[in-house]
Amino acid sequence: MSLRDLLRLPAGPVDLTAYDTNSAPGVGADKETGKQVLAELGPTLIELQTKLFASKESDIPKRVLLVLQGMDTSGKGGVLKHTVGLVDPVGVRITSFKAPTEEERGHDFLWRIEKALPEPGYLGVFDRSHYEDVLIGRVRELATPAEIERRYDAINDFERRLVEDGTVILKCMLHISAKEQKKRLLARLEDPTKHWKYNPGDVDERQLWDSYQEAYEIALERTSTEYAPWYLVPSDKKWYRNLAIGELLLETLDQLDLDWPAPSFDIAEEKKRLEEDTIS
Repeated sequence: MSLRDLLRLPAGPVDLTAYDTNSAPGVGADKETGKQVLAELGPTLIELQTKLFASKESDIPKRVLLVLQGMDTSGKGGVLKHTVGLVDPVGVRITSFKAPTEEERGHDFLWRIEKALPEPGYLGVFDRSHYEDVLIGRVRELATPAEIERRYDAINDFERRLVEDGTVILKCMLHISAKEQKKRLLARLEDPTKHWKYNPGDVDERQLWDSYQEAYEIALERTSTEYAPWYLVPSDKKWYRNLAIGELLLETLDQLDLDWPAPSFDIAEEKKRLEEDTIS
């Protein structure tokens, strides 16, 4: 069974407490072995991602959107560094979504998302995403209940349109425990080199842990579809989180059946021109 099969969220109501955040499904490895396996994925990942980038020169270009969601300290930045960092940055577009600006608040919540979508051939990565608008939006009551309800359907319609337009969406929730989050926040306070990563507001949001878990459960249930399913990635083990996203990305790229695009020029003629070239 592939990791996509193992981690894909089944249809129906979601109970996050039923999923072990400290597990490592589908991987018979320890920390050091897991890190080594991830490194060994690098050459295959970069070849597939280069083929993806080259597809922009073909008649049917492909594009992939990796969506990373999770509670504070769940490791979105770690995935960007250790997993996405294995591929060629030339063909990657990373967008980290923060609180919307005044201009963005003047538009529909998907307006800024549309602007950040990957172009043909690109691997787009969202560090947080449009899902913030049904997560913090719900918990902090930044929108009315009716508007939150509208957004679930708007997200599904939006993602369906992306898929119909040739985008493959890989949505990953980095699932950590409250205990692990506390440990990581304390580690940031104990290490001067990580003080810049600490935000006192994270402790305020932590007080709403149960509300966020409920918001996630509703969002996951309402927006995990056949065309854009959710994958629940246990993330208490950082090495497993990074490896799992790497495997999921590799499987996703591999199933695109990518190949090098056929040249639009005569190879023999171009060789002849270069052989006859007298410039030294």
